[in-house]
Amino acid sequence: MGEETLSVRDNRTGEEVEIPISDGTIRATDLRQLGLMSYDPAFLNTASTRSGITYIDGDAGILRYRGYPIEQLAEHASFLETAWLLFEGELPTREQLDAWEEEVRVHTYVHTNVTQFLDGFRHDAHPMGMLLGAIAALSTFYPDAKEIGDAESRRLQRVRLIAKFPTIAAWVFRHSRGLPYVFPRNDLGYIGNFVNMTFEIGGQHEPNPVLQRALEILLVLHADHEQNASTNAVRGVGSTQVDPFSAVSAGVAALYGPLHGGANEQVLRMLDEIGDVKNVPAFIEGVKKHERLLMGFGHRVYKNYDPRAKLIKRVADDVFAQTGVDPKLEIALELERIALEDDYFVSRKLYPNVDFYSGIIYRAMGYPTDYFTVLFALGRLPGWLAQWEEMLSDSEQKIARPRQVYTGYGERDFVPLANR
Repeated sequence: MGEETLSVRDNRTGEEVEIPISDGTIRATDLRQLGLMSYDPAFLNTASTRSGITYIDGDAGILRYRGYPIEQLAEHASFLETAWLLFEGELPTREQLDAWEEEVRVHTYVHTNVTQFLDGFRHDAHPMGMLLGAIAALSTFYPDAKEIGDAESRRLQRVRLIAKFPTIAAWVFRHSRGLPYVFPRNDLGYIGNFVNMTFEIGGQHEPNPVLQRALEILLVLHADHEQNASTNAVRGVGSTQVDPFSAVSAGVAALYGPLHGGANEQVLRMLDEIGDVKNVPAFIEGVKKHERLLMGFGHRVYKNYDPRAKLIKRVADDVFAQTGVDPKLEIALELERIALEDDYFVSRKLYPNVDFYSGIIYRAMGYPTDYFTVLFALGRLPGWLAQWEEMLSDSEQKIARPRQVYTGYGERDFVPLANR
């Protein structure tokens, strides 16, 4: 059987070229034979890389990490186990997992100067702004991180980031509340340590294993999601061969936006606007008339029910059994029910996404709305690092440099200031 090709004929010149098809794609550079570029605003149908990390079938609602269904990982895997899988491509053995957990544990402390850095922020600074600055600043503490050509150095930076990110994230929370920083307790597990650093008061914190496992599941569900905006930012900045702390900070910056990581904040604000279950039908009509925005529905990739949203909905049952039902959950459930029965939304394939329920759960756990995206970043960190490592090992990847279609003026002569 011959190689599959796409025949392209330029009607301007009559020239025809055969472009090879590989993995359902053609190379945009092959269009140069006709003197053409491809034009794809926001990369709606452009693959920028080949990746073996995450598989998504948006029409079927499938998400897999390294081939493992997200449903199985959410039920059985720990967050650090999932991170290992993303980094190494295989699930760890018991011995490997024990060694990995121990290595992360001994790197949880950060330089005390970081506390002074955080103290420089106003008390009401947005947590994501603080996180963004602090993660970028870590690159100045570890100059060896610039040795990205050294595999062992890259591995060490991954460990450092996985270990220190929760410490900084917890301190961001404490700073926002005017509370003293709590240092890591290495007798606790990864999730337990983070929760303790976040919520300990006066040396006391009563752990809730149900809530901690729910948080861990949420982090697993967020660990990677193919070439989303923040991952694309990490890869794009990383392609300049900058250190991973700086590349990850680019991911944090991208996640800061309300259309990406900040979407679950917007869901809570939308539910506040609705106010009561009885107001849901009127709100739905407002959405259909383009007078209101429906947050937490629809996804660039998924044209079916987001598989993560299904799992989060189950997690919500466990969480609210511990905390009591948030009235906003009742509004959300009614909003989902009506939307999924309305042809306006069904025909447009607008189904709940991962952000629709996650914010309600985070709030029930005691996290304020402006902190939700910090938790998203903590979950997405392993994916960013795995994608960064994969990008560096791909011989086809060069510095990211998209082309443009110029739409400005032609050549013009300079006009002296006195004549303007």
